[in-house]
Amino acid sequence: MPASGLLFWASLLTVAWRAAHSKDYLFATPRVQLSFKALKATGTAHFFNFLLNTTDYRILLKDEDHDRMYVGSKDYILSLDLHDINREPLIIHWAASPQRIDECILSGKNSNGECGNFIRLIQPWNRTHLYVCGTGAYNPVCTFVNRGRKAQDYIFYLEPEKLESGKGKCPYDPKVDSVSALINEELYAGVYIDFMGTDAAIFRTLGKQTAMRTDQYNSRWLNDPSFVHAQLIPDSAERNDDKLYFFFREKSTDAPQSPAVYSRIGRICLNDDGGHCCLVNKWSTFLKARLICSVPGPDGIETHFDELQAVFVQQTQDVKNPIIYAVFASSGSVFKGSAVCVYSMADIRMVFNGPFAHKEGPNYQWMPFTGKMPYPRPGTCPGGTFTPSMKSTKDYPDEVINFMRSHPLMYNPVYPLQRRPLVVRTNAHYRFTTIAVDQVDAADGRYEVLFLGTDRGTVQKVIVLPKDDMETEELMLEEVEVFKVPAPIKTMTISSKRQQLYVASAVGVTHLGLHRCHAYGVACADCCLARDPYCAWDGKFCSRYSASSKRRSRRQDIRHGNPIRQCRGFNSNVSKNTVESVQYGVEGSTAFLECQPRSPQATVKWLLQKDASDRRKEMRSEGRVLKTEQGLLLRALQLADGGQYTCTATENNFKHTVTRVQLHVLSREAVRAVLAQAEASVPLSPGNAAAAAAAAAASLRAPGPPTPPYQELAQLLAQPEMGLINQYCQGYWRHTPPSHKEGLAGLKAKELQDQKKPRNRRNHPPDTDRLT
Repeated sequence: MPASGLLFWASLLTVAWRAAHSKDYLFATPRVQLSFKALKATGTAHFFNFLLNTTDYRILLKDEDHDRMYVGSKDYILSLDLHDINREPLIIHWAASPQRIDECILSGKNSNGECGNFIRLIQPWNRTHLYVCGTGAYNPVCTFVNRGRKAQDYIFYLEPEKLESGKGKCPYDPKVDSVSALINEELYAGVYIDFMGTDAAIFRTLGKQTAMRTDQYNSRWLNDPSFVHAQLIPDSAERNDDKLYFFFREKSTDAPQSPAVYSRIGRICLNDDGGHCCLVNKWSTFLKARLICSVPGPDGIETHFDELQAVFVQQTQDVKNPIIYAVFASSGSVFKGSAVCVYSMADIRMVFNGPFAHKEGPNYQWMPFTGKMPYPRPGTCPGGTFTPSMKSTKDYPDEVINFMRSHPLMYNPVYPLQRRPLVVRTNAHYRFTTIAVDQVDAADGRYEVLFLGTDRGTVQKVIVLPKDDMETEELMLEEVEVFKVPAPIKTMTISSKRQQLYVASAVGVTHLGLHRCHAYGVACADCCLARDPYCAWDGKFCSRYSASSKRRSRRQDIRHGNPIRQCRGFNSNVSKNTVESVQYGVEGSTAFLECQPRSPQATVKWLLQKDASDRRKEMRSEGRVLKTEQGLLLRALQLADGGQYTCTATENNFKHTVTRVQLHVLSREAVRAVLAQAEASVPLSPGNAAAAAAAAAASLRAPGPPTPPYQELAQLLAQPEMGLINQYCQGYWRHTPPSHKEGLAGLKAKELQDQKKPRNRRNHPPDTDRLT
C-alpha cells in the first residue's frame, strides 16, 4: 500500500482513538432517506423482475471482462448483464431430482428451505467455462457451465455429463455459509463436509496437487466455525510465498459451555503438501489469529464486537498490501451493535511472524511460546524466500510438523488501525451484514465511500472524515430501501468502472447507481452541504463530479461542506425555496405549523414576530408549545398567538429560512357569529349548498366597508376546497336511496352546524378513499 494511503488511515483513526471517551455512538441520521418506491422513482435503480419460483439469491461472481454477473439461487443459475440486469438474462434451471427431494424430506429436512438445489459456488474455470456447485437437496453436486468465449455469444448451458460429487466443495445445509477460491484449477473451500454439519474443514480439491484438509475434529484448529471470506494475498514477488487467507468466526475453546465467539483470520500456503509422517494430506502451514474490533471505554474496559459478518478487500497499487474492511456484530442479546474495522496487511503479517500461543494444560492460561523454535519457522512456505532449498513441506523435519499440529494459534491478536473501529452503531434497530467500498477522487482529495448492507434490507452510504477538534465525523449520505419486501442483504458487490452497486437478498437482486446527486436538492447550498464525493454543483444542478471538468462554476467541499464560501452568487436560490403560507386557527383549538427541512441533519429553530415593529422571539417546547420533527404544535390557541412564524434550518453553520407562516387566530365569538349567519341566511340542503357557497363568496367580494375578522373564515369556506366538498355532497345525494335522502333532509340545520367543529386542515386530512 502507498505510504500516503497508510498515513491517511493512521491519522484518521488516531483522531478517532483520541475521541474515544467523549464520543457517544448513536446511530447516524441519513441526509437522504429513500423508500423502495422513492428509489424506483429516481430511475437510478433496476430490480430483477423475472418471475422465477425461487428464493435465496446470492451474487457469487462478477466478471467485468464478459460484462456479466453470475447469481445463484434455489434451483437456478443466472447470468445477468452488468449494465442492465433485466436485459436478456441467461437462466439455467438446475433442480434436484424428485427422488432426491423425497429422500431429503424423509430424512427430516424442510421441503422448501432445505430440500432444494441451492447454488453456493460459482468460480471461473477458464475463458469459456464456470465451475458451479449446489447443495443438491443435502447431496452436494458440482459440474461445469459453458458460458461461451465472448459475452456476445449468449451461450449459457449446463454440462450434465461432467456431474460430480460436491463433498468438500459445497455444504449440505443451505443455511450454513461457505467460502471458496479457485486458483490454478485447484479449488480451496471452507465448508462443512458431512450431513450432520459437525465436520468443518478447509479443503483443497481438484487440480494436480494432493487433496488437503485441516486436522479433523481438532478443536484447536477449527471449533464450529462460520466461514466468511477467502482471499489470495501474495506475500512477496516470489510466487512460492503466496498465501490464501480465510476469515471466519468460531466458538471459544477456553469456555466450552459459554457462547463466546471469536473472529479469526487464518492462512495457508498454496504449495502446502502436508507432512511426511504426521499431518499426512493435512495442512502443515495452517495458522490463525484473533481479529479484534472493540471500543475502549472510559474505565479501560473494552466493548467487543466479536462476530465477524463480512469482509471487503480494497486493492491498492501494491497488490501485497490491500486494505481489509471487516463488519462485526456484537454477541448476545443484551447489547446490540455493529462496527466496521480496518486492518493493514503489515499488522496482520506482524502477528503471524510473532509468538505462538502455548498452553501447558487444559486449566492453564494461554502464554507466548518461549521454547526453542524449530527450523524452518512453522508456517513458512516451502521454496519461498526463506526456504529456497526445501521444495515441499514433506521435506520439513518432524518437529516442525508436530509443532504446527499443536500450535496453530498466534498469541497476539490483530488490532484494527489505531485500535478502534471506523464506524460504530449501537442501540440501532438494525445490524450491518455486508460491505463494499469505493475510492472516489474529489476536488479536495480521495475518499473511501462505504456501502453498508443491513438486516433490514437497506443500504447505507457512509464516509468518515477527520475534524479539526481531534474527533472524527461520520456522514451518512443516504439510506435506501433496495427491495419492495424488506429482507437482510446477503451479498453485495461494486463496480467502480460502471458506477453501480449490485445487491442480493432472499427476495431478489437489485443494481443501483452509486450516486443520486439530484436528490440532495436544487440549490448550490444543498449540494455543498451534502458533502458527497460523487457530486458537485455545476452552476445549475447538483450533478456528478468529474475531475476533468473545466467548468469554472463547479463547487465541491467534502472536508468542510461550507456553502457560504463555495456557493457565492448561488445562495439566492435557497431563499427562493422558502414556503410562505397563511393559516387560520380558532381560539381554544390546536394549530400545527409544518416545517420539514430537506436535510434531517439540520437544526430547526422557530421564531415568532407578532407585528413588524416587534423583535422575533424564539419558540421553545414549553407549556402549550411542542416542537416536533414535522413542525410546531400550538395547543389551546390564544388570540395573542397570532403573528408570523419563521422556521429556520442551520447545518454546518449555514442558516436559511425554510418556511414562513402567517397565523391568524379567530375568536370563539367571531366563529359563532359567522356560523349563525350562515345558518340563518343559507338553509343547508342538498339543492342549494353550492349556491350558498357562491353567494357567500360574492358577498365577501362586494365593495363596502372593511370586513370584520370573522368574515375571513366565511371566505375560506368559499374557496375551491369548499367547492370540492359541495361536489362530493351532490354526488352523494344523487346516489342515496329516496327513503334515506328524506331522512337526511329532515335534519335540522342546527344539528349539522354542531358537527362542524373547527379543526386544522393539516392535522385532519380528508378521507381520500371516500373522495375518490
